[in-house]
Amino acid sequence: MRFLVVNGPNLNLLGSREPDTYGRTTLAGLEDDLRSEFSAHEFAFLQSNHEGEIVDALQESVDTYDGVVINPGGYTHTSVAIRDAVAAISVPVVEVHISNVAAREPFRHTSLVAPECIGHVAGFGVDGYRLALLALVRHLGG
Repeated sequence: MRFLVVNGPNLNLLGSREPDTYGRTTLAGLEDDLRSEFSAHEFAFLQSNHEGEIVDALQESVDTYDGVVINPGGYTHTSVAIRDAVAAISVPVVEVHISNVAAREPFRHTSLVAPECIGHVAGFGVDGYRLALLALVRHLGG
């Protein structure tokens, strides 16, 4: 199976940005770990601080990937465009958040994206990406 893993704004700073909240694993380290742990599958990774680039990647995923894992970062709470892109594609999408967004500031409690996804994983650190991929593999019958 082929998976696209999309990370939104500021996730390029993993490992150095607020390590008490987001941990010390870098984005490159996370990508390497996922490739290693799910070695039977193919991956593409995108990190972007630009909403339109994320929308483009989601739209283009239809003919290329079996599933998408997305951490929209701050766009989770604000981007109707990303929400609409997830709703418009036939590829199953799982939303991931490293921190437990429900235990944080009130503005983080609402995701515009999650209702359009097949699932939502939050609060398990970078292990949330593994849980999302495991769920996608099972959902897809793998």
